[in-house]
Amino acid sequence: MKHNRLGNSGLWVSRLGLGTNAFGKRVDEETSIRVIHAALDGGVNFVDTANIYAGTESERIIGKALEGRRDGVVLTTKAGLPRGEAPDERGSSRRHLRRELEESLKRLNTDYVDLYQIHTFDPYTPLEETLRTLDDFVSSGKVRYIGASNYAAWEFMKALGISEREGFVRYISSQTCYSLADRTPENELIPMCLDQGVGIIPYFPLAGGILSGKYGGEEAAPAGSRAETDPNFRRFLSDRYLELGRQVSELAAEAGTTPGVLSLAWLMRRPAVSTVIVGATRPEQVEANLESVTFEPDAALLERLDAVSEPFRSGEPFAVYRLT
Repeated sequence: MKHNRLGNSGLWVSRLGLGTNAFGKRVDEETSIRVIHAALDGGVNFVDTANIYAGTESERIIGKALEGRRDGVVLTTKAGLPRGEAPDERGSSRRHLRRELEESLKRLNTDYVDLYQIHTFDPYTPLEETLRTLDDFVSSGKVRYIGASNYAAWEFMKALGISEREGFVRYISSQTCYSLADRTPENELIPMCLDQGVGIIPYFPLAGGILSGKYGGEEAAPAGSRAETDPNFRRFLSDRYLELGRQVSELAAEAGTTPGVLSLAWLMRRPAVSTVIVGATRPEQVEANLESVTFEPDAALLERLDAVSEPFRSGEPFAVYRLT
């Protein structure tokens, strides 16, 4: 397995990471544990979850799966998106974050997380309050590093400025939607990350499966796919995205690999990208995704991928999660 530093920090992460939002929802506990162990056995050390995934089941399952293997894992979780209807069951206030961290640690069966991420920008809580709370978490030893997800570039830069002014620990990573189907981070977020030494952690790297080739046939929603199990996902199955998926599949066939491997390999080579989190519902999917770490696309192939995905640098992001 190849590793990268997460931004300019001292934390080394596997080039391929494991996304876990399906565990306890689309994947049962036994299979989820097998997927986690397959990833670890394949050299993956970065495991990404959140307090809201599958109604907290993802964290609980991960805690069970990591018994006896915790030391070899860079474990990250998040808080900030709604856990309930009450005003203090969302956001990044001191009250909410302190409660959520303690509950996440219990479910994960650990006394610390390597990376604690704010799941989205909170316009209702002063950033000073959030960053002071996160600084306290690091001082307590319950959190090693901090990051943020779904922040706009200006929001992230504002947070970095406050941390520098107040002497707080800094965000080291930005988790954002990024793929051949969504290159909008290249306009502002990635230049900011390169300037500030922040690592990018892409989510939806395969655009929910569109870039894996599974939606390229006549059947719009193959059995077991995200589009079948989550009807809301069907909104992404537009002609624009499906055509991109077909083009990537053609390039992958010419290169003798799969569209999923090709899409991940392209993303791993983008500036500022530290690790790419990919979900899996079966151990076999993990093994297939691992091929992206060793697959070496040539310069001409990368240029062709750049060209077919260029239109996706503009317009709306493929996905973004915000508080309303």
